[in-house]
Amino acid sequence: METVKLERFNNAFMEQLNIIFGTEIKNPILKQVVVNAVKITNDLSFAKVYFTCFNEDRNLVLKELKESSGFLRHELCGRIDIRHTPELNFVYDESLEYAKKIEEKIKEINDNK
Repeated sequence: METVKLERFNNAFMEQLNIIFGTEIKNPILKQVVVNAVKITNDLSFAKVYFTCFNEDRNLVLKELKESSGFLRHELCGRIDIRHTPELNFVYDESLEYAKKIEEKIKEINDNK
């Protein structure tokens, strides 16, 4: 599959999932979820969904996401023109925490000067 089309699917999935989590999902635990990126495999069979959550236990959120996977796929199927909606695999995105730790270290170094 051409990469431009795959990138379009990645962006569409990310956008629609954020809309679902932000406005339509009823589960209060999942209302805290923000999707940072989606990476769909070339054969469109699997999608890694990178997410962060605020003020919630990430393991609990991951459990709730897995349980809601069927509902989310169903919602995506109706919103995105794709022949087969990929299986969703949720992965906690640690890049924001990593960036925060680096900022704290830099601030610490600068404060000690």
